[in-house]
Amino acid sequence: MNIMSQRYQQSEALLERALRTIPLGSQTFSKSRTQYPFGVSPYFIERGRGSHVWDVDGNEYLDMIGALAALTLGYCDPDVDAAVKAQLEDGIIFSLPHRLEMEVAEQLVSMVPCAEKVRFGKNGSDATAGAVRVARAFTGRDHVAVCGYHGWQDWYIGTTARNRGVPQATRDLSHAWAYNDIESLDAIFRAHPDQVAAVILEPMNVVEPAPGFLQAVKELAHKHGALLVFDETITGFRYANGGAQQLFGVTPDLATFGKGLANGYPVSAVAGRADVMQLMEEIFFSFTFGGETLSLAAALATMKKLEREPVTATLARQGQVVIDGLRARISALGAEDFLSVSGHPSWSFLLIKDTARYPMWHLKTLFMQEMLAQGVLTFGTHNMGYSHSDADISRLFAAYDHTLPMMVEAVRDGGLEQKLKCAPLEPLFKVR
Repeated sequence: MNIMSQRYQQSEALLERALRTIPLGSQTFSKSRTQYPFGVSPYFIERGRGSHVWDVDGNEYLDMIGALAALTLGYCDPDVDAAVKAQLEDGIIFSLPHRLEMEVAEQLVSMVPCAEKVRFGKNGSDATAGAVRVARAFTGRDHVAVCGYHGWQDWYIGTTARNRGVPQATRDLSHAWAYNDIESLDAIFRAHPDQVAAVILEPMNVVEPAPGFLQAVKELAHKHGALLVFDETITGFRYANGGAQQLFGVTPDLATFGKGLANGYPVSAVAGRADVMQLMEEIFFSFTFGGETLSLAAALATMKKLEREPVTATLARQGQVVIDGLRARISALGAEDFLSVSGHPSWSFLLIKDTARYPMWHLKTLFMQEMLAQGVLTFGTHNMGYSHSDADISRLFAAYDHTLPMMVEAVRDGGLEQKLKCAPLEPLFKVR
């Protein structure tokens, strides 16, 4: 066993055990063994506090993933956890609605520009599927234009490489189009006149919207009688208190939220125009745990803290420090030909390109191997949290100062194979 495997001995033992009962060893694709090179990666986290986590082998990490961007505040936020503990004393789920359902809906309506009425789910996929269903009911149409990542359910995942098990008839109703390319959306409307119920997109992910792009999408959708849906599962309560729609000044007909809505507690929401949302009384969008009170208490506490403290401003400020510092390092190393940084400061990406010598996946494997060894949990994103301190950013930069020169040396001089202590990652299903 090499030194790295000793570092992750318990993780690897638990992975072997998990694979006997759990496909991929995880409930979530992005947390599974597909994402982390074997022999140089942890696979199980034991606990978290603030911006740091500890794996089952006792190794501590600065966490730049933030539970897949579900944490806007940080692990074990005292205000959120206090609200949850207080609600736990009264109960979790009941035979009738709890007033928290109404209070959280009212709070969301007060913060989000498009929100007039609200329904809750548990995952982002619940919310996006609900938005599409109500849009189809409202318009009397079946087709959907999709841009970005919108979850696991058939209507969306059928447009991706992970479409096994999705009926062709379902796949034929959803059509992918390209971000910042209004012509690609217009082509869908031309190919399916008077048939598109909704245009759904992440208002921003890796790249910024071109000037006027989001407004043009809205105008084009409405011109053709379709509803505009913003999937704000990540951007909501991260880019601004009212989400990307507030930041960019474009109000959709419907929007979906999850992740940071409750600082990691499982709740999601569909929100939007009252006349559209009223159809939720006629379609079926219903969950036994849709009104589960611990997550709703967490959501209310999270949104109140967002109003009370400069959370989103802090994410943007600290995230910009990360972007600027990383860009400066890439420039100093003369590595702009294969390394770059993109995204919003609260959710940015280190982008790695194929080179003449090595494919991107081999370079990413070296990147992850070294960053993890330096005590930074990352797969290339900077999912900022309110708990990320100046000291955390210094630690992140120290890890980059170790890792980036090694990557540049491998690209310029070769020898990547000798630097890797594991098999390279295989090309994976990419959601963006």
